[in-house]
Amino acid sequence: MIKVLVVDDHTIFRSGLRKLLSDENDMRVEDEARDITEMQTKLRKASFDVVLLDVSMTGRSGLEAMPSIRAEYPKLPVLLLSMYPAEQYAVVALRAGASGYLTKDAESEELIHAIREVASGKRYISSIAAQRLLQHAPVTDDQPPHHKLSAREHQIMLLIAQGISLTEIGRRMFISVKTVSSSRTRILKKLGVESNAELVMYAVRHKIVHG
Repeated sequence: MIKVLVVDDHTIFRSGLRKLLSDENDMRVEDEARDITEMQTKLRKASFDVVLLDVSMTGRSGLEAMPSIRAEYPKLPVLLLSMYPAEQYAVVALRAGASGYLTKDAESEELIHAIREVASGKRYISSIAAQRLLQHAPVTDDQPPHHKLSAREHQIMLLIAQGISLTEIGRRMFISVKTVSSSRTRILKKLGVESNAELVMYAVRHKIVHG
């Protein structure tokens, strides 16, 4: 039996996953967590075979949590879930230490397959994301600039592109505004842009966010 821990800040989404997995004979949602802090508590109290982790949550993001998860549970399969396009985000997710990446609009059959794959020790990404990885691996100078951002920088870039203020970004990610501002400066430099407006245009052009 594959015991799954679902980590997502939306109750309805967690309930939906619990119902979906209940129909499978070889897996079940063993427990749920609404944020990274609660996830860490659950991981220390029980054993799980797979963690389904939302990329974007209030507080620390799933991407930001990956280094600490890998440090404490190096072999624990973690499947990141997000609304962001797989072909744009999968590289960042795998680089952060995730076992796989899947968009939330994927078919239920693909999610079930992905869970089984990472539970068996394999990595999982969609065929579209796999093509993207083949086109741009390993990291080279001809790779899109945003692929060279760290997990934290990538998350901040997404929030800035969505029009979120630096103060609000700091609040959501539990980091200081100064840290957000410093990260923003590095992000602009890495992307080769000079303002938030240009960052938004870059994100839309590369289909990181929808215009």
